[in-house]
Amino acid sequence: MADYKAPLRDMRFVLNEVFEADKLWASLAGLQGAVDTETAEAILETCGQIASEVLAPLNRNGDEVGSTWKDGEVTAAPGFKEAYQTYVEAGLNGLGGNPDFGGMGMPKTLVGQVEEMVQGANMSFGLAPMLTAGACLSLNYHGSQELKEKYLPNMYSGVWAGAMDLTEPHAGTDLGIIRTKAEPNADGSYNVTGTKIFITWGEHDMAENIIHLVLAKLPDAPAGPKGISLFLVPKFLVNEDGSLGERNAMGCGSIEHKMGIKGSATCVMNFDGAKGWLVGEENKGLACMFTMMNYERLGVGIQGIGAAEASYQNAVAYARERLQSRAPTGAVAKDKVADPIIVHPDVRRMLMTMRAFNEGGRAFSTYVAKWLDIAKFSDNSEDQQHADAMLALLTPVAKALLTDNALESAIAGQQVFGGHGFIREWGQEQYVRDIRITQIYEGTNGIQALDLIGRKIAGNNGAFYKLFEADINAFIATQAGNDAMAEFIEPLKAALENLNDLTQWVMDQAKNNPNEIGASSVEYLHVFGLTALAYMWAKMAAVALPKTGEEAFYKAKVGTARFFMKRLLPRYIGLTAAVRGGAEPLYELEEEMFETA
Repeated sequence: MADYKAPLRDMRFVLNEVFEADKLWASLAGLQGAVDTETAEAILETCGQIASEVLAPLNRNGDEVGSTWKDGEVTAAPGFKEAYQTYVEAGLNGLGGNPDFGGMGMPKTLVGQVEEMVQGANMSFGLAPMLTAGACLSLNYHGSQELKEKYLPNMYSGVWAGAMDLTEPHAGTDLGIIRTKAEPNADGSYNVTGTKIFITWGEHDMAENIIHLVLAKLPDAPAGPKGISLFLVPKFLVNEDGSLGERNAMGCGSIEHKMGIKGSATCVMNFDGAKGWLVGEENKGLACMFTMMNYERLGVGIQGIGAAEASYQNAVAYARERLQSRAPTGAVAKDKVADPIIVHPDVRRMLMTMRAFNEGGRAFSTYVAKWLDIAKFSDNSEDQQHADAMLALLTPVAKALLTDNALESAIAGQQVFGGHGFIREWGQEQYVRDIRITQIYEGTNGIQALDLIGRKIAGNNGAFYKLFEADINAFIATQAGNDAMAEFIEPLKAALENLNDLTQWVMDQAKNNPNEIGASSVEYLHVFGLTALAYMWAKMAAVALPKTGEEAFYKAKVGTARFFMKRLLPRYIGLTAAVRGGAEPLYELEEEMFETA
């Protein structure tokens, strides 16, 4: 397995040159004096070093040994507890947190790069700070002042960790049918009773306390999702002076035996009248949870990019060393018995596909993070509303597109290794197993696709979509008369025109057949996603093209942009044809016809 190297050069390019983050940050009132290029660079360098030198070396052992459960206690994989201390002592745990309670208040455009490095180095480990950040986010936005003062400082510092408890054995996507109950007490607290499953890092020994945010229903709650409330339930109760008290009436019943992310503990959590406190308003728990979801769904997309980047680095190192056959044009390594496989066209195809998806995805995740920053830190209400609309539209794309592409990249990396990619020795198969979960949790990618076309586009007659279209057209207008950019702008124009037509077609068809939304959703999301990536690659090409003589980095960037436009973007043509195939073929078979034996 190749050593993971944080892709800092490309991150700097995306942040500083493509999105001009320093200007963005300076323009946002809520970031005044909080961050500048020098601060950002110091954070990136620190995280890059920790990711490469501390977290990455633990990745394989975490997969092979994993977290262990005994008598309700979970012990993290060897080295994880020490790595966690290194991570939090570097100040990375509270990067995006509220400064009023000890966070650093950094923008998501920067935090997203940090998240990618951590996830790329060790995805199982990276889930721990990710879940804490999500819990902090919901608590900061919806918790009472008392709860925030009591819990956020220790969560931002990493002394305490966080967990999100949503899913139950019978209730996944349909949270409206959860059974966990919360009974009110005279002192304002609640007794929470029920079982939650698939709780990432719900129990471990890396932090002194774990603060769970638990979805539950009050005794008189309305039926369905309108009757869900959110409760803060700590592993250890916290005394008035801030010290830890007795253990709460809750525990880990078991941990799951999983396909991947084996280094993280995925827990069954049992709440037996555990004491908790209401976060936000009664019966408004889903709204509190969805505050976290926009950040976390982008975070899962970033997870995919990080792990796919590690897979790419591993595959490139192998392709440059593995000798097999001669190049079609004749011997390249004439002093060796054969040429390295990187000379072969199909290996090049796989490596270039991985690179184009990874670097395009990195730009796209930063683009989405930009809208998060504007929504959070701007003092202009119109700008905030615009950013909120863009976020609503782009978040499901970021989660589903980036993780689908990440799995394709990981499989391509495995294929570069051939038979060696299927065995444990080289570590490549771990990326395939780890990345697979990113398509499932935080809302499956099928649900993301339904959300995109159903709620975010058809649900408002394309109003959000028109903002995205206008943003692309504004960029295209900046390149008018730039003949050198035509090879990137013309394919982008064609893809956007196709997406415009397809979007209207789906909305029109859905008026007569409700099944059209679900039938078209996944392919439609990928048509949308390819167009979005074409936009990102055109933006990057516009920056890199004039600089190709300065540094090999820019030449590689332009070359990868060309590959994307010529070899990957055309996929939208076939996907569009599939969408236009309609819903009827999905219903040709009666239910009993699905049986084959």
